[in-house]
Amino acid sequence: MDRIRNFSIIAHIDHGKSTLADRMLEVTGTIESRKMQNQVLDSMDLERERGITIKMQPVRMKYTLGGIEYIVNLIDTPGHVDFAYEVSRALTAVEGVVLLVDATQGVQAQTLSTLATAQQLNRVIIPVLSKVDAPAARVEDVRTELAMLLGCEEDSILGTSGKTGEGVKELLEVIIERIPPPTSSISDSRGLIFDFQFSDHRGVITHTRITDGSFKKGDQLEFVATGAQFVALEVGVFTPKDTPKDSLNAGEIGYVVTGIKEPGKALVGDTLRKQKSSTPAHGGFREPGAVIWASVYPEDQDDLPVLRQSLGKLRLSDSSLSYEEESSGIMGRGFRCGFLGMLHMEIIVERLRREFNLELVVTLPTVEYEITTNRGEAVRIYNPSQFPNDGTVASVNEQWATVTILTPPEYLSPIVQLLYSHEGETTHTESLPDGRLSLEIDMPLRELMRNFFDRLKNVSSGFASLSYTVAGWKPADVERLDILVTEEVVPAFSRIVGKRRLREEGEVMCEKLKDILPQQLFVVKIQAKADGRIIASSRISAARKDVTGYLYGGDITRKMKLLEKQKKGKKRRGMHASLDIPHDVFLKVLRNE
Repeated sequence: MDRIRNFSIIAHIDHGKSTLADRMLEVTGTIESRKMQNQVLDSMDLERERGITIKMQPVRMKYTLGGIEYIVNLIDTPGHVDFAYEVSRALTAVEGVVLLVDATQGVQAQTLSTLATAQQLNRVIIPVLSKVDAPAARVEDVRTELAMLLGCEEDSILGTSGKTGEGVKELLEVIIERIPPPTSSISDSRGLIFDFQFSDHRGVITHTRITDGSFKKGDQLEFVATGAQFVALEVGVFTPKDTPKDSLNAGEIGYVVTGIKEPGKALVGDTLRKQKSSTPAHGGFREPGAVIWASVYPEDQDDLPVLRQSLGKLRLSDSSLSYEEESSGIMGRGFRCGFLGMLHMEIIVERLRREFNLELVVTLPTVEYEITTNRGEAVRIYNPSQFPNDGTVASVNEQWATVTILTPPEYLSPIVQLLYSHEGETTHTESLPDGRLSLEIDMPLRELMRNFFDRLKNVSSGFASLSYTVAGWKPADVERLDILVTEEVVPAFSRIVGKRRLREEGEVMCEKLKDILPQQLFVVKIQAKADGRIIASSRISAARKDVTGYLYGGDITRKMKLLEKQKKGKKRRGMHASLDIPHDVFLKVLRNE
């Protein structure tokens, strides 16, 4: 174990983690130059297109220093806040981290959040600047900023370039010198699962840090949290391709092929051990919990079995995805899905469309609410149609988030206005050494998920960054907003809205439907209803038919009689009218949102 070094790279999105990893693979000769490509550890097309890491990827490298060959294990982690729990598990599996900061942008909010996690775990932190060769790089300013943040000497901060390879060899040497080798505390075999993937032929393949003992092919193993038992079909390491080995020993990072083909059996953060063993589990494990929910329907109901199968396959490789079947009288049958956040939802929906060729309709995402009735019964709901509006609710609680925003001071005014519209409360403001402001904000989770991140980027011209943690439950000032068409409630358009925005949201929906709904032979009333009253309305005038077109002359009273007859008919029909809303109207409304 003395010649093993395990580390992870932590950084904000687009600060150059994957590019730096590419140069490390080149320098160590892990991948031949002729097989090298950009973002080699990002295996998904979606990762390459967006330039972000979605799925963490480990790799084993070898580097010779002072005539001694060392094994250097890297875990390339995602930078987005949605995957904070997975990143924390990856940090548990290593002894040190490379804190990578873009020399053109400086420290960002998500960098601070992940850094705090690494410091809590007492990991060795190696500060590194990336993109030092860029024309816009502020190397000295950012180096000073990073030194003040960590309380270290400026000379200890390395400069690298993923583009040219500058400083990569020096970084590898520092990793070997500063990061301690792994240690083992018990003699029994035990491993920490920090990620997993799924293969149609081999089942679930766990990515495991062996903390104690060893595992080999044919061992009878089990997961502590789920109790699932299996026989190890293969063990090996990542080079970065799966490379079988005779055994995985304490301190190594590798994979274990389980053969399990059922969802929910493997979980990130779970402990792997031998069957009938009393070896204690690693601490810090928790079940992955959804933050937002959205309904997913196939455009063609014949695709429902394919959608069910597709969600099952994605669940095998992503335990944080949850779903249950539901039925809508308008949209048909579909699934209510739980996601870690907005980016996670976008990724899952895009993968369903690309990998399984599905045309989908996705509803507006909602968060979870805790409702206490007048009888004292407590229930949690995450679907607007389940939210009672009949006066039986005694109180409603919702989850809040603690948000950190880093921004240049010139964008403070529009950000404050944005916070007001999203019910954010600033609790602390601090000036950073580089002149930027750090804002601590308490905000309802539903407002954070209402496109707050995109709007923050717009009002700050992309210079502000954000990170958040779910802080707990607080009383909610919300109401269910129903949309009525010809005085009938349309459940697919119902939503839970803050009382401050009820009228605004109702007017927007009424005007939107006025533009989308087809004209009828009678007046179509569109109304927004909340708290037992109509708060907004609009109407589509009746289509006109020229009932006097065939008349060629005569007294005006002939035309007046026909027009009066038409008027009475329209009124009589409008009193008892019910409108069958075309399916494409729902598609237009949901896609627009």
